[in-house]
Amino acid sequence: MFYIRTYNKISSRGLSGFPSDFYQVSEQENLPHGIVLRSQKLHDTPLPESVLGIARAGAGTNNIPVADFTAKGVVVFNTPGANANAVKELALAGLLLGSRGILQGRDYVNTLTAMTDSKEMATLLEQQKKHYAGSELTGKTLGLVGLGAIGSLVADLALALGMEVMGYDPALSIDGAWRLSSRIKRMESLNELLTRVDYLTLHVPAIAATQDLINEENLKLMKSTACLLNFARASIVDSKAVVKALDAGALGQYICDFPEPWLVNHKKVIAVPHIGASTTEAEENCAIMAVAQLRDFFEHGNITNSVNFPTTELARGHADTHARLTFTNRNEPGVLGEVLSIFAANNVNIVDMVNKSRDDIAYNILDISEQPNQDMLTAMKAISSVLNVRLL
Repeated sequence: MFYIRTYNKISSRGLSGFPSDFYQVSEQENLPHGIVLRSQKLHDTPLPESVLGIARAGAGTNNIPVADFTAKGVVVFNTPGANANAVKELALAGLLLGSRGILQGRDYVNTLTAMTDSKEMATLLEQQKKHYAGSELTGKTLGLVGLGAIGSLVADLALALGMEVMGYDPALSIDGAWRLSSRIKRMESLNELLTRVDYLTLHVPAIAATQDLINEENLKLMKSTACLLNFARASIVDSKAVVKALDAGALGQYICDFPEPWLVNHKKVIAVPHIGASTTEAEENCAIMAVAQLRDFFEHGNITNSVNFPTTELARGHADTHARLTFTNRNEPGVLGEVLSIFAANNVNIVDMVNKSRDDIAYNILDISEQPNQDMLTAMKAISSVLNVRLL
């Protein structure tokens, strides 16, 4: 039986993916093997030694002390792309709100509470609507920082709207490149992109390299009429520098999912309360994906979409396999050899195996010809660089 602890409200459709015969799911579990969460912060929460894997039902993992958990051999999963459509659609809403005086016009209409005559109101609105005129997105240039799961969807949408699309992503993967339309112009530098765009939207993770990626210095490169959209993470933008640019007339608008005190009621800011992934569909998709990844890890030892461990998969089905074993170790020379020598000394044949590493951690899946005895497992755990051993 695997015990799972949940934090936050996790979609019941997702949690139903844990078979009740093999999993017990609870918000109160004290010694869980796995954790499923959304935005719960774990930085100051003691981690039970029983925990093997943590699944974040979402893309960002800044609420999880990933480095600390890696050192303990705990796998941290996320669900990239599961909420991509929800964020894409909010980005579209941001583009439309930034191009037309929709909210400003709505706010003006809501001041007309004293008017009772429809014809009089219609006449007044015809006179005043010029103050809320906007511009069309067709023909404008959209710049994207980040061309992954979300960025590529936003790019396709913008192309369908008749926009010119430019992108910058120094970490673009091969799989990501295959997803992109040939009509997207890739820029070699962020600064080059900033000088060219009418709208700039951000789709990168919150990591050290993206802290204040948009800042006081490079905001000076943007058009004074440009609209900056941030539906990624608050830390990517120096929002105080943005306010300074807006007040100086050096930037047109800021639309974001991360309100801060100095943004509230600013006439050139539209801020919404971090609702990018807040759709029923996105929450279900993230939960379903998180549960599936944890199950594959617990039941088969496979790792997919981990932010701290290498992607590692080994298919089941070899006729000579009678047991599967996994172990995690610090990525140091000689560890695998020490482990294999234990099997050789006990005349246990390794039918198939995979060994992968990522930075300071290594992970291994071994299919073996017979059940290892307890002495073998104890000997493996005694190796100083081995963090954990599991017999599946």
